[in-house]
Amino acid sequence: RPSPEEAQLWSEAFDELLANKYGLAAFRAFLKSEFCEENIEFWLACEDFKKTKSPQKLTSKAKKIYNDFIEKEAPKEINIDFQTKNIIAQNIEEATHTCFSAAQKRVYSLMENNSYPRFLESEFYQELCK
Repeated sequence: RPSPEEAQLWSEAFDELLANKYGLAAFRAFLKSEFCEENIEFWLACEDFKKTKSPQKLTSKAKKIYNDFIEKEAPKEINIDFQTKNIIAQNIEEATHTCFSAAQKRVYSLMENNSYPRFLESEFYQELCK
C-alpha cells in the first residue's frame, strides 16, 4: 500500500500516476469501477508493444492488439474514430513500433482529461491520501 505522501504525488501529473506501480493499480481499479479499463489496458499493451525487438513478435503483438482493442466488436474495443481504426488496419500487416501511436495518444488524452480528474475526486483516491 502506498504512503499518503506517495499517493498525493499522483495528483501532480498523470505521468506520475502511471509511472508508479501502486498508482497504476489504483487507477486501473478505478477505471474498472467505471467500466472503462480497456483504455488503460490498451495503453499498457502499446507501451509493451513499443519495447518489442523481434519483427515477428511485433507483427503478432500488433494483430493481438488489433483483435483485442481496435476491430469492430473487439472484446475490449476502445473508443477511437473510424479513420484512425482504418489507418491501423492498413499498417498492422507490416507492423512498426508507431502503428498504434495515434490511437495511444488519443486514449492517453481521454484518460488524462476525463478519467484522471474523476479519479482524483474519487473517495477511493481521497482515502489513499489520508
